[in-house]
Amino acid sequence: MIRLELSFFLLLVLAEAVGAQNLIFAERDPNGVIVSLIPTMPVGGGYSATAGATRELQSAVQVNGGQLQVDPAAARTTYCSGATYLVFVQAIKTLVPESRFGSGLAEALAVKGQPDGVGVWGRWNANGPGTACLFRELDLGRNFTSFDQARPGDFMKIFWNGAVGRSEHGHSVIFLGRELVDGVEKVRFWSSNQPLGYGIKEVPRARIVHAIFSRLEIPSNIERSINLPFRNRYLASLTAKESSINEALAESGVRND
Repeated sequence: MIRLELSFFLLLVLAEAVGAQNLIFAERDPNGVIVSLIPTMPVGGGYSATAGATRELQSAVQVNGGQLQVDPAAARTTYCSGATYLVFVQAIKTLVPESRFGSGLAEALAVKGQPDGVGVWGRWNANGPGTACLFRELDLGRNFTSFDQARPGDFMKIFWNGAVGRSEHGHSVIFLGRELVDGVEKVRFWSSNQPLGYGIKEVPRARIVHAIFSRLEIPSNIERSINLPFRNRYLASLTAKESSINEALAESGVRND
């Protein structure tokens, strides 16, 4: 369980980062809801991408009695896509009326160890533009690359190198903002980060080779998950082959901006 003082401290940091009004009046704005959920998440716990961490994530997002149950504390140690998926699913549960959240949708969103490109979780967890491809397939919101258009609460895929696919080094995060520190532009985000785990991190923008932002705009379209094609072939292929940023943007429906 998060200690009260740590949660409150994180809330203050987020309020400063994105404006207190976003936290107080977050109720129906998806970006505001996403940001407001971050202080409810675990803090620290270490970073782990092991099979054990995935089993914990399955316990954290599962179906019980036909209802989707999300318990971030069950995934005390996780990896980046697991952390952002926990926030994404909680945001969906907040924004979509419970009456429309039947067992079919619950089953579609549960984590069951799906391989890359398969189902909702398998898309989110895939190499390359997993989140962005999911947003495009379900029409959840737009994908874009412009830092100037980014808002706190946008999901963000960072590419630390120029590769997309088998040789990529990437990071799934929630964007929180930018600032100048001693003349250096820094990008602030939340995720499970190496080595400490859940928390906020800041890196020089120059370290980020490519980035794709995904903004949740039509959360009700999550119901389309029930009829989502079994596999996204492009994402499934990225475990074994190389792609390119241009191909990734095309698959995500991103226009040059």
